[in-house]
Amino acid sequence: MAKFNLRRDRRGGFSLVELLIVIAIILIIAAIAVPKLNRTRMQAQEMAAIRHIVAIHQAETQYYSTYGKFATNLQQLGPATGAPGPDSSDLIPADLASGVKGGYKFTLAEAPTGYTINADPEVFNSTGTRTFFSDQTLVIRQNFGQEAANATSSEIK
Repeated sequence: MAKFNLRRDRRGGFSLVELLIVIAIILIIAAIAVPKLNRTRMQAQEMAAIRHIVAIHQAETQYYSTYGKFATNLQQLGPATGAPGPDSSDLIPADLASGVKGGYKFTLAEAPTGYTINADPEVFNSTGTRTFFSDQTLVIRQNFGQEAANATSSEIK
């Protein structure tokens, strides 16, 4: 009578069922982790957008002290192709001057009393869930949702 030896038959490998169980466990862990990772990435992009608004404020202050007026668009604050001047003062990086950086679209516009800055996610609920607004008062305001933030939106504290 031959004795059945499991060790000799298995040859040290994993069975298909064992591998499928491990893959199922990994997929369950990934399904739990991915949404949290996406939320964390969106929050990081929102914080970066706030920092970029602060950088635009600083550039506007320097622009005003140099030229006696506020810049009316981001390109005026961006890198110069030749010597810096009122049309390109080299105060912010080229990617921010293009208006899109870190999943947000930035808009600088002239206002009767100075300027306004808007930052909106490129894709809502993917690159961000908040819109931002600021002006020469240096107060940054936010709005949750797709409606653009404005001067009456809640202030970030």
